[in-house]
Amino acid sequence: MIDETVRQIEEMETQSSSIVAVKAARALQELTDRECHTVEDFVRLVERNSSALQRANRSHAPLYTTQQRIVSDLKDADPESVEAAKTELLAAIDEVVTEVESSKERAAERAATLIDDGDTLLVHENSSTVMATLTQALDDGKAFDVYATESRPHFLGRRTARQLGAREGVDVTLIVDGAAGHYLPECDRVFTGMNCLIEDTVYNRIGTYPIVATANDVGVPATVVGSSSKFIGGGFTFTNSYRSASEVMLEPAEGFEVANPGYDATPTRLLDTVVTENGILEF
Repeated sequence: MIDETVRQIEEMETQSSSIVAVKAARALQELTDRECHTVEDFVRLVERNSSALQRANRSHAPLYTTQQRIVSDLKDADPESVEAAKTELLAAIDEVVTEVESSKERAAERAATLIDDGDTLLVHENSSTVMATLTQALDDGKAFDVYATESRPHFLGRRTARQLGAREGVDVTLIVDGAAGHYLPECDRVFTGMNCLIEDTVYNRIGTYPIVATANDVGVPATVVGSSSKFIGGGFTFTNSYRSASEVMLEPAEGFEVANPGYDATPTRLLDTVVTENGILEF
């Protein structure tokens, strides 16, 4: 399971950083089936596999923070036996997973209060927390329109459009990424997720920065939604992921190169708000 999870993270089969963090945390559960003679051997086993999961994608800040916490909690528990260490590992995993999932739900509840009945929204990529926000607003009885960017090269916006298109109360239009500036003047708010927030910069899926910058220019407020665990202090250095050229074009690139970065950086000064489970931060 760990090897398969590493492969999925490397291939970015799971896009949401919070979902990646939960998957990676749960993958460590299989280590409780391994035979170890000492507590030290078991802790080293956990550390080694946790490092492998973190190396799978150095852009995913929540992956780093949750894995670091699980290992730290295991060590701090100072178990006296291998069985006790396995119990502590499972407890640490359960606590991290519960915290990630509950913080997403609470952040979505807060963010949904920014949506008014009749609004027109523009949504980029397929953040699980943004989708939870829109679902909460619909559950609250609000009706609204959504422009969903296709979010190349993985076309994550198609997933967003399909998920919302199945719901009553929302009219969805899928648009090419380059058309965002054309439709933004019609919008009341932009919603995006975030991979992480480091100092005064939000790192998120490629295409976030130009959308937020354009929204700022035309006077449309942009809101980033995510759990507070994505606010990163020391110990983590964001490293962008550069994906295969084949994601952009299938034919060979002859005489030119193809650049395919996974993320971009958006200054918080361009944002209206950042919403977490702890509150709404205004900029």
